[in-house]
Amino acid sequence: MSSTAVTTPSRLGLPRWAAPAGVAVLFVAAYLVFRGSGTLPHDKEAPQFLAVTELREWIDDHRNDNPLFLYFLNYIRLFVGQLYSLFQTTLYALGWPGITGVMGALAWLAGGWRIALLAVGGVSAFGVLGLWESSVDTLALVGVAVLLSLAIGIPIGVWAGLSARTRRAITPVLDVMQIMPTFAYLAPLALFFHIGAPAGAIATMIYAIPPAIRITALAISSVSPTAVEASTSLGATRRQTLFKVYLPLARSTMALAINQTIMMALSMVVIANLISAPGLGGDIIRGLSRAQVGIMLPAGVAIVIMAVMLDRMMMAVARRDAHAKLRRTDLVGAGVLGVAGLALIPVLPPIWPESLTVNVVAEVNAAVSWAETSWYPVTTFIKDVTSHALLNPLESLLTAAPWWLVALAVLSLAWRVSGTRPALIALACLLGIALLGVWEHTMQTMTTVAVAVLVTLLIGLLLGVAAARSPCYSAIQRPLLDAAQTMPAFVYLLPALALFGTTRFTAIFASIIYAVPPVVRLVEDGIKGVPATVVEAAASAGSTSGQLLWKVQLPMARRAILLAANQGIVMTLAMVVVGGLVGAGALGYDVVAGFSQRTDFGMGFVAGIATVLLGVMLDRITQGADTRRPSPRKRKFT
Repeated sequence: MSSTAVTTPSRLGLPRWAAPAGVAVLFVAAYLVFRGSGTLPHDKEAPQFLAVTELREWIDDHRNDNPLFLYFLNYIRLFVGQLYSLFQTTLYALGWPGITGVMGALAWLAGGWRIALLAVGGVSAFGVLGLWESSVDTLALVGVAVLLSLAIGIPIGVWAGLSARTRRAITPVLDVMQIMPTFAYLAPLALFFHIGAPAGAIATMIYAIPPAIRITALAISSVSPTAVEASTSLGATRRQTLFKVYLPLARSTMALAINQTIMMALSMVVIANLISAPGLGGDIIRGLSRAQVGIMLPAGVAIVIMAVMLDRMMMAVARRDAHAKLRRTDLVGAGVLGVAGLALIPVLPPIWPESLTVNVVAEVNAAVSWAETSWYPVTTFIKDVTSHALLNPLESLLTAAPWWLVALAVLSLAWRVSGTRPALIALACLLGIALLGVWEHTMQTMTTVAVAVLVTLLIGLLLGVAAARSPCYSAIQRPLLDAAQTMPAFVYLLPALALFGTTRFTAIFASIIYAVPPVVRLVEDGIKGVPATVVEAAASAGSTSGQLLWKVQLPMARRAILLAANQGIVMTLAMVVVGGLVGAGALGYDVVAGFSQRTDFGMGFVAGIATVLLGVMLDRITQGADTRRPSPRKRKFT
């Protein structure tokens, strides 16, 4: 053994947990001594808030004579607006017979008659629910946003997957785009691009592009180096290796990127309606303003149906062998369905007949009222236990601790888990939050986020592992995940409010429902991506099912699981604003107040930046844990 070996607690005769336990004791002692001192209370009239509000007023006053608007931003708005008009005009020209026939034909070509039947039923459901025009507007808006998001996101994702330097450079930008609360950038978007479909499409793109880039980069970087080396050794150029090796081998995971982009776009249609984007969001906002779930639910169901329909079509395309030829029956069936739909355009009315719609408003409202009365004792017990046993103590701990002690604790934790660089970034984020003047509200938000992320990751791991190990269970679970991820939060917030009231628990409930689906999908995809040869080798060596999971599948799916944890944190933070609408307060309320009240714009925008810094801090710790791998020498002595 070398005399230069690193001395560790175990070599001194101390247990491995001695050093962390000693540090924890020191922090506890410091907290008890300095509790209540060094705190940073919230000041609504802070100078930085007022300065941002004044900047907004100046931009608003000079929008029509500024070259940035005249020669750049206005052209972007016009391009997106014309593209939306093209999509919308085409869909309305097809009418309900044409859209039904064309969607059915495309679905048949993608996955056979079963997918075609799903598409025809889904399109017809828009009319039966009485939401045909709103659904067409939403389909046009989502089509524009997804098309532009993929056109930008996939090339950048491929580039990031091939270049670690590029990936490190764009990661902070993606963090800002994905973590920044939507309300925080809706106001600037309305300021720069006015209101309407173009601003709504751009807002949707900001939220939908990051998953496309992140998952595409993961897919490309996960391609086997052996396959790449073999291609290079055979004389293939970089372009040939990209199109013949990287993209084909990353096809299934890239399909997940397209899937997640569609889901993100559909989840934004409601919030985009706040800046007058057309579509189903208007029906949901109207139901929310009237406190009637019966108005909101059909629109939410229509969004879910649209998501399921598009998801199944895309996944069917991804599963199809790239070299397989379409069967003659599929070509004939798709052709007949498409021609029949187009032939009926001049015969049938373009708008779905009102006589074929179903109204369920009264029945849904009655069911919500019954649930509120019947389940109130149970929901009150769950809410009170969670608040008194977990939320209140954690919030008191964070808000009463000196700011420097919290920063030191985060620095120590980040250094221990991820290393020096992530620790310094985490510290810089906390110092930035302190300088912005929203420390107290950030600590309150961190309490809600910590509890929601913990529950999300626990549920996501359990369901993801179960889905990866059982194709039957995965098929049953997928529609539920689609519904949970695409059902606008405003739809299930109202019944949640009826059951839990305006509290932080309602915000946590919404965050978990929203964040669990991508965590489950990424965990499932990561475990399924473990090479079959490795699994077979472990099984032939006598490994039990549990050993196979803990010793082989989970370690080899480490990158996907850490990405799932990252996405869980990001999407939980994305729900912070919605939490502010239902009583969670803190940064979410500040952002909402800044969007709805012109005088509080500065506070809301600064709160949005603080939310991003909080997300970056948590994200760096999660991502750094993947890169911090002990060296062989350190592993030997620990």
